[in-house]
Amino acid sequence: MKNNNNAEQQPKQEFLFDSINYKILLIGIAVIALGFILMSGGGSTDPNVFNEDIFSFRRIRLAPTTVLIGFGITIYSIFKKSK
Repeated sequence: MKNNNNAEQQPKQEFLFDSINYKILLIGIAVIALGFILMSGGGSTDPNVFNEDIFSFRRIRLAPTTVLIGFGITIYSIFKKSK
């Protein structure tokens, strides 16, 4: 006679991180996406005309800093301990 306790004996599946870790991770991904959006643009439709907008503060300093902050947030979300 067999016991049908297989369902009770299987361990409960748990996620690798807590929900707060996933929320922080999504915030970090959104910040990275914002940085890449800030980097876009500045091109010219005419190849004979040089557009100075590619060297603006937004594309040279702000956008890469935003991307690095986003990477920092995602790394923090990975290393944050669960309670």
